[in-house]
Amino acid sequence: MSFLGIEASLTGRRWIGPAPDQQRKAEALEQQTGLAAALCQILAKRDVDAADVDAFLSPTLKDLLPDPRSMKDVEKAAKRLLDAANSSQKIAIFADYDVDGGSSAALLVDWLRQLGQRATLYVPDRISEGYGPNIPAMTKLASSHDLIICVDCGTLSHEAIAAASGADVLVLDHHLGGETLPPALAVVNPNRQDETGDLAHLCAAAVVFLVLVEAGRQMREAGKRGPDLMAMLDLVALATVADVAPLLGVNRAFVRQGLRVMTRRERPGLAALADVTKLDKAPSSQTLGFMFGPRVNAGGRIGKSDLGARLLSTHDSAEALSIAQKLDELNAERRAVEDQVRLSAQEQAEERGFDAPLVWAAGEGWHPGVVGIVASRLKESTNRPAIVIGLEGDEGKGSGRSVSGIDLGAQIHRLVQEGLLLKGGGHKMAAGLTVARDKLEQAMARLSELLAKQGASELGAADLKLDGILMPAAASVEMIDQLENAGPFGASAPAPRFVFPDMQINFAKKVGANHLKISFSDGTGPRLDGIAFGAFDTELGPNLQNHNGQRFHLAGKLDLNTWGGRTSAQLRLEDAAKA
Repeated sequence: MSFLGIEASLTGRRWIGPAPDQQRKAEALEQQTGLAAALCQILAKRDVDAADVDAFLSPTLKDLLPDPRSMKDVEKAAKRLLDAANSSQKIAIFADYDVDGGSSAALLVDWLRQLGQRATLYVPDRISEGYGPNIPAMTKLASSHDLIICVDCGTLSHEAIAAASGADVLVLDHHLGGETLPPALAVVNPNRQDETGDLAHLCAAAVVFLVLVEAGRQMREAGKRGPDLMAMLDLVALATVADVAPLLGVNRAFVRQGLRVMTRRERPGLAALADVTKLDKAPSSQTLGFMFGPRVNAGGRIGKSDLGARLLSTHDSAEALSIAQKLDELNAERRAVEDQVRLSAQEQAEERGFDAPLVWAAGEGWHPGVVGIVASRLKESTNRPAIVIGLEGDEGKGSGRSVSGIDLGAQIHRLVQEGLLLKGGGHKMAAGLTVARDKLEQAMARLSELLAKQGASELGAADLKLDGILMPAAASVEMIDQLENAGPFGASAPAPRFVFPDMQINFAKKVGANHLKISFSDGTGPRLDGIAFGAFDTELGPNLQNHNGQRFHLAGKLDLNTWGGRTSAQLRLEDAAKA
């Protein structure tokens, strides 16, 4: 049953409210705890009992950090890392070119630097080398290093790791493993086939962090004191959010405490990013996902692949600012390239049908650095797993993004085993692939078939999920601060979305190219400001701007707007329906 009877909003979506049992639990929590009704809606949605509310609202690593030794090879990896550091052996770090890879590399570089050691950073070029370890690079690194540490990659790189003759190799990764492991000294990966899966939600930087926790334990047992790991949680938080890891369990604690570390501006690279993006308030998970993450990624997408890792690992403020400015420029270029590919991919995917189990598109010369972002846009607009592929010569290289409950990485891995893909791997929510041009249609048809068996074709593409009703008078800065205690919000823990019912539009004006600035009230109480980004891409903008006194139900997420030293509540408007 639709919420407030809205079957088709101004953006064409059906509104879905909280289930009756969730509503009952929220009301019970409100009575038992005395907390705000809106906050209790979130707690009920997360299935938090009254006795656990305090622990949920204040997650700590002390309570939530898993024992590193619960993962296979952790002790062996930590010992080898310490042996190399203690004997000043030459160490190379082979990192993926995305935020998770760069953060993982920076963790190790920073940790080793505090022990008086330097490491060689190697990030492969996305275009010429592709993802993960390759034979020429590993052979060259092994010729001049004693230890190579592959971070956010390597679990499926059997031949490349075998080529690292004369050096030990550690793999610290989180991507789905195969039936056999590469010939590394240690493979620490919660997504190995022989792992329990209890820590499958960790990103690679979190895996690296746990290895460093184990190294610290071994140092203490030897009567030594290791680096301050808590000061490194800013990197773990950034990677967790940017890699779309579910913000559940220990990941919540990583991000919450990492954001606190970030406010101290002790890491030059992140401080420079804050300055370049003109961040004028404390960073949030949205800051990491939409401001910092895309810029750190920009070097790997369309520029020099190691820029992100260098930014995060440098201790030189001048170098950090220079790299951050370059990444900001590259990010602007990336957006322009992305827009071109997105329009073509959207048109092509629409012709195939947005109600299919898999939404996909492939195009000649589409830049491999933006196909993942475009896949994410398609996924968000259709609520379906999406694949976008750039074709060149006899092959296509692509990226995919999935939705909650649909394991894309496992099915990509299966297609590799079936011979329909040349290469492929990833995790539940994201994956990469290489496909022969003449097998493209066959591979996508098979993938669609496999995803349909997981229920991908049954997802409601036009549903907007809502957490309850609010009135403008209740939307205060204090209430938003309370809601933030239930965060951070992101993958598997979406920010709450509320409806302001039967609202009077007091002010509505188009700003920028296609955004809408509004102010509204219930007609008797205080007004609340709102902003609707991209409102004129749909019927939302024209209808609200030309409201002619018509009242509307307004749906969106609350956030804080800081302007001129004043902070106020505002609605980030996403949808509306005539009252």
